[in-house]
Amino acid sequence: MKKLFLSIFILTASSNSLLGQEIENTPSLIGSWEGPLVIGRDSTNLAFTFSFQEGRYSAALISGGMGIYGMPAETVRVSGRNIIIRIPRLDLEFTGTIRLDDDGENIIRIDGDWFQHSEMVPVVLLPVDQPSF
Repeated sequence: MKKLFLSIFILTASSNSLLGQEIENTPSLIGSWEGPLVIGRDSTNLAFTFSFQEGRYSAALISGGMGIYGMPAETVRVSGRNIIIRIPRLDLEFTGTIRLDDDGENIIRIDGDWFQHSEMVPVVLLPVDQPSF
C-alpha cells in the first residue's frame, strides 16, 4: 500500500512539474489584442483583453463602435495555438490561430474568424498596450 501511494505521489509531482514547464514555455495571450471588423461597408475596431487566473484564460470584448466596453466572454478555450471565444449574449463566436515570431517566443498576431448571426468575417488581431477606442 505504501509503495502504491508513493508511486502515485511521484507520478503526480512529476506531471505537475511537466505542466508547469509547458505553461512557462508557452507565449502568453495576457493583454489586449485589437483589429478591424469589416462587415459589408461598415468597419469598426474591436479588441479582446485577456487575463489568466486560476490556470485559465478569460477575455472581455471591447468595441466602441458596437457600444461594448468590457463584455466578458462565457467561454475562452486555448488549445495549442487555437483559440475559441464565445459570448452567447451576442450570438458570437471567435475562432483564431496564434501566429508566432520566427523564434517561436512571442505572439505577433491572432488570425481569426468572427461568427455572428450566421455570418463569418475574417479578423486579424494585433497586440496593443491598450485598446485605441
